[in-house]
Amino acid sequence: MSLFRALIRTARMIRHTPLLADGLPPDEEVLLDAPDQRLGPTLVAAAFGEYESAAKLLATTREAAEWENRDRYVIRLAAFALNRDEWLTSWLAASPRDPDALVLKAELAVRRAWQSPARAERLREVGPLIDAAADGDPADPVPWRISLDHARGTHAGHTAFESLWEQAVRRSSHHYGCHVAALRYLSAQWYGSHRECFDFAEQAAADALPGSLVQALPVRAAFAQLLSGDTTSVQEDRIDAAADLAIALSADYPAGDPWPAEVRNLLAYVLVRRGRWAAALEQFRLIGPYATSFPWTSVTDDALGQFLDARDGVRIQIASAMPLCGRAGRPRSVGH
Repeated sequence: MSLFRALIRTARMIRHTPLLADGLPPDEEVLLDAPDQRLGPTLVAAAFGEYESAAKLLATTREAAEWENRDRYVIRLAAFALNRDEWLTSWLAASPRDPDALVLKAELAVRRAWQSPARAERLREVGPLIDAAADGDPADPVPWRISLDHARGTHAGHTAFESLWEQAVRRSSHHYGCHVAALRYLSAQWYGSHRECFDFAEQAAADALPGSLVQALPVRAAFAQLLSGDTTSVQEDRIDAAADLAIALSADYPAGDPWPAEVRNLLAYVLVRRGRWAAALEQFRLIGPYATSFPWTSVTDDALGQFLDARDGVRIQIASAMPLCGRAGRPRSVGH
């Protein structure tokens, strides 16, 4: 790059980058994995050793068949219990057969086993806990999502995995968590390939209900492909198509909605990797203050820092391509 072009690019960046912060919360207002209004008080209560709030929350999701919310809350509560489980121990002591406590116990046990150097052996030991959770409420798909994660870690063959998958979708045919678990199993990192991963994701998205997060499965497959660092022009077309589908899904939700935050974070990452700067900036605006650990922890230990760096980098890329003179504002179309 000539000195003249470098100077002009720098001038554009200085002039336009601050203006592109319109609609973006300041760095200090961005939160990592912020709980929603129902989960937040429950985590506070658990921090004080109280389990009643968690028991009420999970019972409500089970009785109302809010399977997507239930799965998310189980995951977040188990993550909290990894380091502070006194409240869960008290809950199990008081109600050892409570189906909500049992599903949380199974999720926590699987998470701890995954962290062990002897992962496969530890996972096999916790199998009965998953069975107990599944027996607690036969209609609940969440124990079957846990069983799919468990099967991946115990090197279950395709036939065994398909049997578990059948049980999971029989209970909730469009359950997002179960679909994500199946996608991981089919990934090139585990027991499938990038092609199998894309094929499954695209078919599931095509069959999904309107507004379902299952429509974001192809962008998860795209993320796995990009992480591998090995793409062809055909795969790049699939990645862009997956991103376009996720953009349409994101548009179905209000800006700053915590529910699709992880999907939007993932989409922003894929758009950045594809150099689609304007589309990425729009997703960062829609994300608002809700940064999520996934996908940023896949590339760094500092997820929040990576999120903020990516957001700033997108603004710089757009600003450097805008005219030096004339009215500045939101770009109409920059990048792909």
